[in-house]
Amino acid sequence: MTQELGTTATQRITPDAPHAPDTADTMAAPVAPIAPAAAAAPVPPAARTASVPQAAQTSQTSQTASASRTAPVAQSSQATEPPQTTHPDQVPQVPQVPQATQAAPVPGAKRSGRPGDWWRDAVIYQVYVRSFADADGDGVGDLRGIRDRLPHLAGLGVDAVWLTPFYASPQADGGYDVSDYRAVDPLFGTLEDAGDLVAEAHRLGLRVIVDIVPNHTSDRHAWFRSALAGGPERALYHFRPGRGEHGELPPNDWESVFGGPAWTRAADSDGAPGQWYLHLFAPEQPDLNWEHPAVREEFDAVLRFWLDLGVDGFRIDVAHGMVKAEGLPDIGVREQARMIGAQVLPFFDQDGVHEIHRSWRRLLDGYGGERIGVAEAWAPSPERLALYVRPDELHQAFNFQFLRCPWDPERMREVVEASLAATASVGAPTTWVLSNHDVPRHTTRYGGGPVGLRRARAAALLMLALPGSVYVYQGEELGLPEVLDLPDEVRQDPSFFRAEGQDGFRDGCRVPIPWTRSGPSYGFGSGGSWLPQPAEWAGLSVEAQTGVPGSTLELYRAAIALRREHPALGAGAGVTWLDAPDGVLAFARGGFVCTTNTRGTDVRLPVPGSRLLSSAPLGISGGTVALPADSTVWWAI
Repeated sequence: MTQELGTTATQRITPDAPHAPDTADTMAAPVAPIAPAAAAAPVPPAARTASVPQAAQTSQTSQTASASRTAPVAQSSQATEPPQTTHPDQVPQVPQVPQATQAAPVPGAKRSGRPGDWWRDAVIYQVYVRSFADADGDGVGDLRGIRDRLPHLAGLGVDAVWLTPFYASPQADGGYDVSDYRAVDPLFGTLEDAGDLVAEAHRLGLRVIVDIVPNHTSDRHAWFRSALAGGPERALYHFRPGRGEHGELPPNDWESVFGGPAWTRAADSDGAPGQWYLHLFAPEQPDLNWEHPAVREEFDAVLRFWLDLGVDGFRIDVAHGMVKAEGLPDIGVREQARMIGAQVLPFFDQDGVHEIHRSWRRLLDGYGGERIGVAEAWAPSPERLALYVRPDELHQAFNFQFLRCPWDPERMREVVEASLAATASVGAPTTWVLSNHDVPRHTTRYGGGPVGLRRARAAALLMLALPGSVYVYQGEELGLPEVLDLPDEVRQDPSFFRAEGQDGFRDGCRVPIPWTRSGPSYGFGSGGSWLPQPAEWAGLSVEAQTGVPGSTLELYRAAIALRREHPALGAGAGVTWLDAPDGVLAFARGGFVCTTNTRGTDVRLPVPGSRLLSSAPLGISGGTVALPADSTVWWAI
């Protein structure tokens, strides 16, 4: 009997096919309207979607799109040049938003058979821009370096690439403190480099998703600098009077995700202590007030700016955080960062965020080319997470429940079942992920060393066999472990320097990846790397693993290719669980079976069918197979 999600019946694995032998207090007072910014010229055609090759030339059929206006206080003169890269200390000019364009499908992009749904089964590769490839030799990754290495991603077989922030920023938090959302930071290149990268990705059949950071800006952003000076932009952030006799205490008990209070006291124009401002992350990242219409108008304009340059979608940073509970109530407990993703908090996962996402979905749908929105949303349950991907909201939301799941078969099955059931209830795909730039690499989380690598390889095949979309973090296709011994003096994660926040060791998953066996940074760039790489990474480099049977890189290449080709894999709503020995997860999807042995010893069972792919060598004899310890096998039935 087949099992529907939510029931307990199982189907036994049987050798039913031949097999081949195989080894607040108070609210801010109303302020005067913010004056609109000056208009700038549209992005030059060479950097827009029309730069996609002839087979995918952009249609110039325009959608109606009003140019949203934004925000510095003083109105500046009409700009006559395209937007240029600015230094974080400069006040950025805000360009006028060009009309939306109708984009043709990306050439060579995977199609799953239905229009408008490439994202339902896409494999998307995350690039942490600082650490992928360095073209100019300054030790920090950049846009030209990414462009030069795009053939690796095309050869890996992924459908799209997600880029972490490359906007103008003082880099207080690796670029997630943005001072100008329409400029490329000189550390990473120019706006022209961004356009060239998008064009080259499209030529190779890859879509491009970029990060957008709407919860907070940099403290160097023109808005916040004016707010500190007492300008009307103060209403665009959360400024509140302090508690205590002289306002010397924070307005409430909220804590920063990075540790310490989520409030910093600003000085008045005479230098005396003044109001406090909210920052759920670092003090250099003040939270925006999304109740103010100017904030919403600004981000509509920012999204249109990058869509007109040709990007295929946005990963929305802290998608759960823009709206705060009315009155900013106390929480009443300490170590609040440990509660994120476990329960609803007055600063995260408030219902008001969904109207923002609905408005962005309407904006995205006004463009051609199947542009998407992806939520980085920490929600306390799969059901709450599913709210972000209702039909009129975003297209994907990262499944952090799966990422946080230990190497335990019962827990893993529970998470898979609950995740599939929750997303199916709103007609959305589940989006699976094992690692990213904010968590230790799963090779290390699963035990490290040879055991951790075995489990990481098995987990990758398990993830790629599940229905939905998959994200791959740079370097996981090489089996890279977390770097645990970085010297304190090279660390840059702001949470490392603050108490009671995140673990403070995110730098360990951000070490630049190795491309070659030798060189000053194993092919990352000619000038070394901003974080030191372990010597043993030479043997884990792309060069060292390419063409080597059984290497982790070749395992990923083979798995992604099979996932693209096999009719039972990719998009789908559920799986059929099969009866299997203790410690083994087994499920079917059409003519396909996946078996994962989570035990530290081999497990023998009947051969389910013909072997397609395995994360470890197999021993098959007499109609049975010994599943190796910590392994996953794909079977055709």
